[in-house]
Amino acid sequence: MTSSFVREQAKPVERLPFTIKRVQSDEDMRKAVQIRHAAYSRHVPEFAKSLREPELSDYENDCVVLLAESKLDGSPLGSMRVQTNLGRQLSVEESVTLPDWLQGRRLAELSRLGVDGGRIGRLVKIALFKACFEYCENNRIDYLVLTGRTPVDRSYEQLLCVDVFEEKKTIPLQHVGNIPHRIMSFDIATGQERWEAANHPLLGFFRHTRHPDIDISKKTMPRPVRVPAAPRMPDQPRGNPFSFALA
Repeated sequence: MTSSFVREQAKPVERLPFTIKRVQSDEDMRKAVQIRHAAYSRHVPEFAKSLREPELSDYENDCVVLLAESKLDGSPLGSMRVQTNLGRQLSVEESVTLPDWLQGRRLAELSRLGVDGGRIGRLVKIALFKACFEYCENNRIDYLVLTGRTPVDRSYEQLLCVDVFEEKKTIPLQHVGNIPHRIMSFDIATGQERWEAANHPLLGFFRHTRHPDIDISKKTMPRPVRVPAAPRMPDQPRGNPFSFALA
């Protein structure tokens, strides 16, 4: 029994009204796409039309799709996709060349974040971020790369993410319909230290509380027998964390 396991088990437990897991089946993927399409339709309806079906990237070996489901009725409440660069370049790199300090690093890119439009959506988003950070730690990722359009980028600022290029600079990105986005990053290894220094209001939720309802330990779903027919789109200081804009 490792000391890290003992420390984890000693943390106070908090139960959530939903679960977060990796997509494991076609039904899971259908739910993830449903909530993704609904979220994007509220903010970027034209681009959302391309998100009615799973994308090829959802099934790549270097990607994992996370799904939040209601405990009450199993309905989808949120989803995000996380891609590593361990097998190929990140989707964002089809539009920009990342700076030297990110070259040769183990990177992961967060994309296709979508959550329910109701009040619970804020909590779902925070829990999805926690799951993403855990996934990055488990895979020894150095930096998480995030791309955010206004006002989603403010959510990333509140997590202490920093701009990869000039402050608040936006760049059209192919894998999100050429919509201008800020490109930001989060240093995984120093995350807790920086949250502690900032007395971040989510430090307890992220680092000092155990959430058994967040379980991303299972392997990704098997490759589908048939690739989805939908054409692939071109690849695609602190505030109140509970005022996050919905993706």
